[in-house]
Amino acid sequence: MIGPDVGRVSGIVLAGGRSSRFGSDKLAAVIGSDTLLERSIAALAMVVDEIVVVVGPTDERTIGPIPGRDRPIRIVRDGEAHGGPLVGLLAGLEVVAHPLVLVVGGDMPDLQPDVLALMVGTLAVDMAAGAVVLRARGEVVPLPAALRTAAGSDVARSLVLDGERRLRSVFERLPTRILADGEWRPLDPEGATLRDVDVPADLPRD
Repeated sequence: MIGPDVGRVSGIVLAGGRSSRFGSDKLAAVIGSDTLLERSIAALAMVVDEIVVVVGPTDERTIGPIPGRDRPIRIVRDGEAHGGPLVGLLAGLEVVAHPLVLVVGGDMPDLQPDVLALMVGTLAVDMAAGAVVLRARGEVVPLPAALRTAAGSDVARSLVLDGERRLRSVFERLPTRILADGEWRPLDPEGATLRDVDVPADLPRD
């Protein structure tokens, strides 16, 4: 957990994608002793107080406890099949318990807890910001992200009702603090936090 100055923080794992480029359920792919999804959850569990995993409406997967991390984990189902990450984000924001939330993808195997803690810590002290995201090599990256739950819910709900499905649209609408490379890279020189898995060759070898 991040510390008493930040307060309690929720986590959302977006896990409702189709895995069409992977050829099978990529979140079930095994890395060492964990699945890809479990690896993302384990990193998030080092920073947050509860975790909500958002899956597709017909997804029947179960998730066990994370060894060494006593965090409640709930599964929430999208209201729309393959509706995209914005619909999944809204489903998670509507049920989390705490005023700040960290959002990651279930296909991000190398999330660095120090970077996640920096993001939510920055949001906690920058009262003008509704969200915090990272910039990498000049490009703003939508995941991972830290958001204020209430503001994020309002914006995501409005966007979804308007037919929007891009996750980036949330950060175009919310006042968003963007952390430049020089602010977060000292904690993660290789940029491992931003890695995701689209095809089998993207899986870590460990």
